[in-house]
Amino acid sequence: MGVAGKQERKPAQVSKDKEVNFVSLVITVAVGAIIWFIGAPTGLDEKAWHLFAIFVATIVGLIIKPMPMGGVAILSITTVVLTGTLELQDALSGFQNTTIWLIVIAFFISRGFIKTGLGNRVAYVFVNKFGKKTLGLSYSLLVSDLLLSPAMPSNTARGGGIIFPIVRSLSQIFGSDPEDGTEKKIGSFLTKTAFQGNMITSAMFMTAMAANPLAATIAGEAGVNISWTDWAIAALVPGLVSLLVIPYFIYKVYPPEIKETPTAAQIATEKLKEMGPIKKSEWSMISVFLLILGLWIFGEKIAISATTTALIGLSVLLLTSVLSWDDIKKEQGAWDTLVWFAALVMMASYLNTLGMIPWFSELMGGAVSGMSWIWALGALALIYFYSHYFFASATAHVSAMYAAFLSVSMAAGAPPMLTALILGFFGSLFGCITHYGSGPAPVFFGSGYVTQNKWWGIGFGISVLHILIWVLVGGLWWKLLGLW
Repeated sequence: MGVAGKQERKPAQVSKDKEVNFVSLVITVAVGAIIWFIGAPTGLDEKAWHLFAIFVATIVGLIIKPMPMGGVAILSITTVVLTGTLELQDALSGFQNTTIWLIVIAFFISRGFIKTGLGNRVAYVFVNKFGKKTLGLSYSLLVSDLLLSPAMPSNTARGGGIIFPIVRSLSQIFGSDPEDGTEKKIGSFLTKTAFQGNMITSAMFMTAMAANPLAATIAGEAGVNISWTDWAIAALVPGLVSLLVIPYFIYKVYPPEIKETPTAAQIATEKLKEMGPIKKSEWSMISVFLLILGLWIFGEKIAISATTTALIGLSVLLLTSVLSWDDIKKEQGAWDTLVWFAALVMMASYLNTLGMIPWFSELMGGAVSGMSWIWALGALALIYFYSHYFFASATAHVSAMYAAFLSVSMAAGAPPMLTALILGFFGSLFGCITHYGSGPAPVFFGSGYVTQNKWWGIGFGISVLHILIWVLVGGLWWKLLGLW
């Protein structure tokens, strides 16, 4: 019986470990093959068209996921080389990109927040100080997210790994659970607010979400160099306004039944007592965070780049044993990001070099010809934002559309830096509209506290607010900064 039982379990284990969905893989390959064999349009180099076919197939693969993202990227790089579209050294050139290494190293640094418990401590401190009312409790969670976001490029890890467990715990303590129909007591409000706040903080720093450095890299290929400081300063005012307005909007249109939460502060106090005084490792983490934040802001004045800063921070964490090399090896999200990020950056770069992006820009430029750059940029930005309904990944969306929309807007006369930043910010903000359009969305939505109808309805209302805030308030701020 024991042997038979073992034999019965083996097939299930094989099935569980199987990573390739061959139906999705065939669809992905078919899309690329169709584009490949259609043939290059007049005026476009054949290699550029072939690379475009592989690029589109890669984006489809990232969306329908025939295998993990890293696997899709490896297949794409291999295809680029085997088809003779690019030489091997060109196909691997993405791994030399310093912005890619910035985001990868930032993943490692963010592990320190989780390992030391500092991320949870920060959140509980703010809940303790400002959590006596439900609205104040939501703001405390958003401020926690904001403070962690510059050094945590995985908004899924930040929102789903640190903020969401606290939201879930607080909701259940106040007797709010979707399983017994009490989700509207407080859980629905906190879940929706924490998620939407994560979308805002993701837009505010280049290192707050993985697609942001990708946008900055693509902008650099178009001649628009965005520094970490450029991004943060431009996003500061509209970002803070959004963080103030959005929770209040949700509070009004989707109000919690419990308006007062006097015991939240007590709960946070108990959690902090359980954690004890700040540990040596946490002090080291705080010191490194302040060091890298300072160098990201002022480092360029002393010739220290953002990526060098990240390397300095990681080195200190290793020297102080806050992180071990085993921690680095186990950070799967970072290594996965390195592979797919390198593939996308490589293809985006060579699509520009081979003439695909300039060709498309000239073609699309005709659609907005005769329009002032303000109206052209506005129309293109709206299309860029709401086309996210068709994407299950911010990275896939940015990869597919950012370069083209940037180049067309610039061809219409829009100021390059302004255009690059607006599209960059929208690359995070458009995650607000659906329950599948960003990494943290399935985590928060999967808790069952918010129905799909409410998620989409409130999300659309928030998208309108974001556009108004970032265009009107942001527009005035960017005028003061001299961006237009």
